Amino acid sequence: MKILVTGGAGYIGSHVVRGLVSAGHQPIVLDDLSHGYLTRLGNTPLFEIDLASPEAKDLLISTFKDHSIEGVIHLAARKSVGESVAKPEYYYQQNINSVNNLLFAMKEVGVHNLVFSSSAATYGSPNVPLVDEDYNCKPINPYGETKLIGEWMIADSVRAWGLKAISLRYFNVAGAGYPDLADTSVANLIPIAFTAIKEGKPIQVFGTDWSTPDGSCVRDYIHVSDLADAHVSALSHLSESKASHTILNVGTGKGSSVLEVVQAIRDVTKIDFQVDNVPARAGDPAMLCADVSKIERVLGWKAKHSLLEIVASHWDAISK
Repeated sequence: MKILVTGGAGYIGSHVVRGLVSAGHQPIVLDDLSHGYLTRLGNTPLFEIDLASPEAKDLLISTFKDHSIEGVIHLAARKSVGESVAKPEYYYQQNINSVNNLLFAMKEVGVHNLVFSSSAATYGSPNVPLVDEDYNCKPINPYGETKLIGEWMIADSVRAWGLKAISLRYFNVAGAGYPDLADTSVANLIPIAFTAIKEGKPIQVFGTDWSTPDGSCVRDYIHVSDLADAHVSALSHLSESKASHTILNVGTGKGSSVLEVVQAIRDVTKIDFQVDNVPARAGDPAMLCADVSKIERVLGWKAKHSLLEIVASHWDAISK
């Protein structure tokens, strides 16, 4: 299948592109390159575009027609929780407008298969050990709100004109499937920690008095290669299904605390670094871990990599 991948030059997107190629698909990438790199794509074609811009709809329609696109994986979005709290208007403009333009174009040309990059941030701060897809979503930051609204828009299009869609609610993505595809951002714990080590600075732990076993935040960390496999599985499922909107958690079903991640980094690197305990950040829940029974049942998919493998793969990639 010819698949349009928005945000395909980014960290997650480039892993998805390689997963699609390995599965025999033909990806075409749209990316504004604000956080993506052309060098990650090899021979995969890229068109530089801001999907939230007023002209994006017509450009999308042309791309669909010119390349006979059969399905879409929509990853392009702004995704920093902290930035979304500081700049909510910008996040609504970027994340909502891009979904709107994409749905307009898909309806216009009759493309019905969509895999949407959603987020566990849609849940907010659930008071359960493992959160499932039926949990009442109450986002606690604008980033999570934009992802939930994106899901609503997609569900409405399913009802209105027969779109087939799967929204994947990612938990904490980390690691590297290839040495040249390491996460270069400083928005997530593991790359932030390794950047601090490289610069000889302490690793910061945001809050140590959360209602968790060791007082630090607990998250479900998933290897980026496992996540890429989930996208390919979701796409295959859509090609065989009827019009519907299915929401699936993508995680491991096991939580790791910030302090446990810090210890894993010590174990992998053998470096004795300093840790600073600092105040908690606005918009962070204490615990967020996935119930993954639904994705295992619907797609037959299951994460393969452990936390130690995630940390080791990132360390190996940045060392090379």
